[in-house]
Amino acid sequence: MRGLLTPQRILIGLGCLVALIACCGLAWWQWQRFESASGTFQNLGYVLQWPLFGLFPLFMVWRFRRLSRQRSDEALSAPEPVVAAPEPVTTVDAVKPAPVEQFDDEEDAELAAYNRMLANLNARDGR
Repeated sequence: MRGLLTPQRILIGLGCLVALIACCGLAWWQWQRFESASGTFQNLGYVLQWPLFGLFPLFMVWRFRRLSRQRSDEALSAPEPVVAAPEPVTTVDAVKPAPVEQFDDEEDAELAAYNRMLANLNARDGR
């Protein structure tokens, strides 16, 4: 129970309480506007909306605490990661360029030239 009432938690609680009181006051004001001669159903919508706005900070505090608790539970229950030694790379594992096919069409000749250029770059990179 140590650290239950820290200054930060007290300020967050007070902030949530102030938000709830202010939003309920705004809902009451909108209810008064709805009951007046110039009131509309939009005012009634705000009457329903303002308390939800006031409860939202409290919901966010609950959500953050729940996510924090889940993270700490996962950290405690997670097994230690097994680190495997990397395998050495040998020259046998190197990628060899595939043979380039010859084409007869003009479009295919361009493609073949491009493929030859890529094969040459790959061969140079493999050296």
